[in-house]
Amino acid sequence: MTSESEIQVVDRPEAGRFEALLDGRLAGVAEYRLAPGVITFVRTEVGPAFEGRGVGGRLAAGALDEARARGLSVRPRCPFINGFIRRHPEYADLVDPADSGDA
Repeated sequence: MTSESEIQVVDRPEAGRFEALLDGRLAGVAEYRLAPGVITFVRTEVGPAFEGRGVGGRLAAGALDEARARGLSVRPRCPFINGFIRRHPEYADLVDPADSGDA
């Protein structure tokens, strides 16, 4: 497994996604739509060469941490982000109250 410190998560608002970079290479993306006060995660994907190395979890945590820092509610439409929140209840408070049944 890759060390979390080796995985960098960056926001690319012009592309509507967070990117996970490993050794400077694009390893995964979490696509989103932004509306006032709310970020909706619609798709997360990790490249096959990076699977099993903790990239998806680090990407999800980084994106959710950034949402928290910006004071955004989260709509987890992406199954990966939704599942991550279910497994990590410390992020449950971010879920938009209208979506409370989804995460």
